[in-house]
Amino acid sequence: PAGLFSVVPGIDAPAIGGEMTSNPIIKKLTFTGSTPVGKLLMKQCADTVKRTSMELGGNAPVIIFDDADLDLAVAGALTAKYRNSGQTCICANRLLVQEGIYDAFVEKFSAAVSEFRIGNGFDASTTHGPVITEKAAREIDAKVQNAVAEGATVVIGGKPGEQGGCFYQPTVLTNVTDSMRVFREEIFGPVAPVFKFSTEAEAVRMANDTEFGLAAYVYTESMGRSWRVSEAIDYGMVGVNETAISSEVIPFGGVKESGQGREGSKYGLDDYLETKYICFGALQR
Repeated sequence: PAGLFSVVPGIDAPAIGGEMTSNPIIKKLTFTGSTPVGKLLMKQCADTVKRTSMELGGNAPVIIFDDADLDLAVAGALTAKYRNSGQTCICANRLLVQEGIYDAFVEKFSAAVSEFRIGNGFDASTTHGPVITEKAAREIDAKVQNAVAEGATVVIGGKPGEQGGCFYQPTVLTNVTDSMRVFREEIFGPVAPVFKFSTEAEAVRMANDTEFGLAAYVYTESMGRSWRVSEAIDYGMVGVNETAISSEVIPFGGVKESGQGREGSKYGLDDYLETKYICFGALQR
């Protein structure tokens, strides 16, 4: 039907957003983007008490235990970290690897990353393209250099691509700590910091040590541990021995400062509906 779907192009995002959040005709606002912008939109929607759905930033951990299938974990971590050059909201941000397999994981993972080739997407040999802007590439490099300055080791990559501009080398960092920006902030680029942990409790603590809670991934052969850890970590979505978790039939969304509401599945539809209660009395009349 006419008007069912409309597109409003423009370069003045605050003006467009301001109209959408203030106009009483609009009953619901959904937004996908950064947490700071999402918070601003929620504040603006409060004046007209609009319902909101927010799909915001993430800081996804991949937790890999000693009993994991190492090859499966490496393949999953590669996909979760480097798809779209690290630029999706559910991309892995922190690789948490138990100490018993840490060295073996880093060796296999880094060997695979060394095979990546960045460049023009129309070139058949290219595996990864650029990040979205030169500013984004500079911000990614700033996080890497912060980690190096605080003692991190660059196993591979660690600098802008030779192509310049928006390109950044696929990077693996070790000797990283929870005080570094690569632990605290969403990287949104092809940089994989690999952290070491000793116990299950430590892994859960590290995973939860963030204001975000969108997606997380767990690799283990133990069914009991799968359930314990999945329930203990504060994330809206958890993949167990799997990182391809997106689908139109699953309730996609996060907790904490990663947003509110769900997209997809019947729960996503519920976010666009109001529950109305009607009570009939005196039906004998």
